[in-house]
Order: sequence, then C-alpha cells, then structure tokens
Amino acid sequence: MKLLIVAATKFEIVPLLERMGVNKPSEGRVISVDFKEHEIDFLITGVGMVATAYYTGKVLDETFDAAFNIGICGSFNRNFEIGTVVNVYDDYFSELGAEDDEVLLSLEALNLNGVSRIENKSGALHPLIELLPKVTGITVNTIHGNEDSIRKVYNQFHPYTESMEGAAFMFACEQENIPYVQIRAISNYVEKRNRESWNIPLAIVNLNKEIFEIINHL
Repeated sequence: MKLLIVAATKFEIVPLLERMGVNKPSEGRVISVDFKEHEIDFLITGVGMVATAYYTGKVLDETFDAAFNIGICGSFNRNFEIGTVVNVYDDYFSELGAEDDEVLLSLEALNLNGVSRIENKSGALHPLIELLPKVTGITVNTIHGNEDSIRKVYNQFHPYTESMEGAAFMFACEQENIPYVQIRAISNYVEKRNRESWNIPLAIVNLNKEIFEIINHL
C-alpha cells in the first residue's frame, strides 16, 4: 500500500519513524519510508488548519491508498484517561460561521457554500482502528483555556476532543476521495491552562505504538 501519514510536528512521529528504522529523519517536509510492503510518505505540515489544508492538498493525490492524520489533542471528556488513543471520525470547524448573539451559525445554517462539519464515511481501514473509541472533535485556531468559552463551545458541539488540524486534513481527503482516518492521543484536558496536568510524552508514546500496530497489520 501507498500511505500518507500527516502530522503537525516531527516531534509527534519520531517514535514511529524510529520503529521503522529511520533514526535520522531528513529535514524536509516529506519523509519517505519503505516499511514491509508499504510505501509511506510522512508529511509534516506545521501547526494549524491553514498549513494542514495547504500541504495535505498539495501532496495528496490518487496514488495514495489511504491517509492518516495523527497527533495529540485535548479532551473535554474526563472519562478518558490522559494517553488514551481515539478515532476522531466526526469533526467540526467550530469557529467557522457567524455569531447571532450567543449562537454560532454554521455555514450550512447560513446557506453558504462550504462545510462546517465533516463526518468520515470512507469506511474502516483496518479492524484495529475499529477498536479505538470513536469520538466527535472540533478543530480550532485558538486552543480553549477560558471556562466561559469552554462551556459555550461544549454546549453547542458536544465535542470529545480538540485539535488545530483534524477537520482540515479530513476536508482535503474528502476532496480527493481518499480513504482516511484521524487518530489522536489525549495529552491534556480542555480547561483553564494548566501545563502541570499535561502528559505529552505519554500521549506520543501511546499514539505511535497504536499507529505502528495498525500499519504493521495492514
């Protein structure tokens, strides 16, 4: 298979590269790896939905059999332990639209061209992915750290997770009609900023372990 693995930062995929025998990854934005019978391109987009949409759209084409977006995320749901790996199958551009007093009107509600919500309908890439919790996420430009804004966005979208790239990646894959999956590991809870409660190293270890097992069994 020819696979595209998209991540915002190299930091998030280093353990996976190492397990595939790449100990000194190149400095470029795309890192190509042959693993078992797979041709894998790792794409480092940079943080945020604009960079993700641009670089994913630039690289992705019909030659790829599937695409993965992997990374860390925040969780609104405290029933998930830090380090839990999830499958974000439903994602919102939660800031896209127009305010009507306390309500955000989506592009769909405004009858404007475009989408505010993307649901992954491309089907299961592998049974191991189906074992992961399936969650709804939001994609944002600004990570939430204010109790009022957290409550407001949760009441409108009821998300489980928050990232800065997910929906943009999903949008690009939808346009190219490429099967895809967004897999993330929870590094923190969405709350008033409290770095002491974060565990980014654990999230990255768990994420890379899960992705390696999936690819190893494709």
